Amino acid sequence: MASQQDLDFTYTTIDKIFRLSMGQTGDYSGALYNGDFSLTLEQAQRQKHVFIADSLHLSAGSRVLDLGCGWGPFLQYVKERGANGQGVTLSQGQAAACRANGLAVDIKDCRQITPIDYGRFDAISSVGAMEHFCSVEQYQAGQQDAVYADFFTKLADLLPVGGRVYIQTMVFGKNMIPFEQISLDAPRDSPSYALALMIAQFPGSWLPYGPEQVIRNAQPHFKLISKSSGRLDYIQTIGEWRKRFRAFNLQKYGLYASLLPKLLTSKAFRDLIAVFRVSPNRVCFQQETMEHYRMVFEKI
Repeated sequence: MASQQDLDFTYTTIDKIFRLSMGQTGDYSGALYNGDFSLTLEQAQRQKHVFIADSLHLSAGSRVLDLGCGWGPFLQYVKERGANGQGVTLSQGQAAACRANGLAVDIKDCRQITPIDYGRFDAISSVGAMEHFCSVEQYQAGQQDAVYADFFTKLADLLPVGGRVYIQTMVFGKNMIPFEQISLDAPRDSPSYALALMIAQFPGSWLPYGPEQVIRNAQPHFKLISKSSGRLDYIQTIGEWRKRFRAFNLQKYGLYASLLPKLLTSKAFRDLIAVFRVSPNRVCFQQETMEHYRMVFEKI
C-alpha cells in the first residue's frame, strides 16, 4: 500500500492549493453526472453523495466509516443527513483540515481497522481509497489479490450481515499495456507516458485490473448489488478541476511560487507538477487504459 509519506506527497503537498481551488471540504474524486454534463461540478458531486448514501441505506443515526475520506466532503453530507460519520486518512494535511471543519477524522491505515478501534458500523464507504491499497512492488510480487482479499475480510468484521460497502475506484481498462512498457521517456502522447505520469502523481499505488478483480476478492464475504462505469463522468470532473486549479487567486498563486525551489531540486516533484500541464488520469481514461467504477456490496 502507499505509505503515509507517499500520500502526504500526493495530498498534503497540495492541501492548501486544493482547498483554495475547491473549497474547505472539496471532493477530489469523480463526480456523478449521469449523462447530464450541464450540471455544475458541485451539483454532480452532491448527486454522487446522495447516490452513495442511498446505496448504503443511510438514515438518521446510522454509523458510517469513510475510508480515505479526503477533505471530508462525504462526511459533511453524512452529517447533514443525520448520520454519524468516522473518517480515516493517511494524509496529515487532510486530517487537520477535516478536524478544523468539525469532522471526526483520524490518521489511520484503513486496511488495518478492526472492531477494537471503533466498534462496528452500519455501512462503509471507500471513494478512491482502493487505488492506493496495492503498491507496484506488491503487484510485481504477485500479492495484489491477497491485498484485496485481506481488505474485504477486514471490512466483513466491521459490519453486520446485510451491512453495505460502497467502493468507488479507478481500475485498469481494456487497453492497459504491459507494465514493462510504462516509461517517462516514452513519447508524450503515448499510453506509456500517461501511465508513468499517473504513477508519479500517486507514488506507491497500483490499480486493480478491472472491476472483476475487486468483485472476485470481495467473495466470499460480500455479494455485488450494483456496478456502473464512471469513466465519462471522471473525464468531465477532471476538466472542471483544471479550470478551478488555474483560476487566479493571489494566495494560491503565491503557493505555486513557493514550490519553485522544490521544482528545481527534485525530479520526483517535477514529475508531479507535470500533471498541471496535462492530466495523466484524464488521458488514461480517454485512451481506456484506465476505467472507473462504482460498486455496491452487501455482507452475506
